[in-house]
Amino acid sequence: MTDSDFLATTRTFYDAIAEDYAVLFQDELANRPLERAILTLFAELVDGDGPVADLGCGPGRTTARLAALGLPVFGVDLSESMLAIARRENPELRFEQGSMLELDLPDGTLAGALSFYSSIHTPVERLPALFAEFHRVLAPGAPLLVAFQAGDEHRHHDRPFGHPVALTFQRRRPEHIAELLTAAGFALVSRTVREPDPALDETSQQAFLIARKPG
Repeated sequence: MTDSDFLATTRTFYDAIAEDYAVLFQDELANRPLERAILTLFAELVDGDGPVADLGCGPGRTTARLAALGLPVFGVDLSESMLAIARRENPELRFEQGSMLELDLPDGTLAGALSFYSSIHTPVERLPALFAEFHRVLAPGAPLLVAFQAGDEHRHHDRPFGHPVALTFQRRRPEHIAELLTAAGFALVSRTVREPDPALDETSQQAFLIARKPG
């Protein structure tokens, strides 16, 4: 599959389900104290005057959380329908359409970046290029947070909410992602894995890796 193929599939999927997704996950961080703690830790690790990018921001809930923590954050996403929701709910914040693989940002300009469950549709063979792009846009010393479902078995969603679209949600092994981040030039800061919460309809562990671009 080419970059244009999987990007188009991902964009079409989220354009179709955006409003339903936003309603279903209206308070997605309310029952996730560990996620809130990880985001707070990430915010405290940001040390610089540059902007922070929420890459693959979706409807902007994580972006808004980071803004509330005092970060000068903006969001980037493929889906214009998701961005419309993010702008509607957070008119004071900036949201841009774009691909994480080709960010419209100069080298070394970000004080921090996160990919919060947004790398899960990138084919595994494209992850080195993705992490290299993250490394390119981050300033020396800046942190990166990558969150994803852990495991080996992917989960395919077909006709979600009755829409005629389908997409595979890829699970990754934390040690593999750590190796790829190191290969891209990052220094690993922390690795957190929590067990699935049945109350949240989770079937896999959730992984959170924080790395830094060396100063």
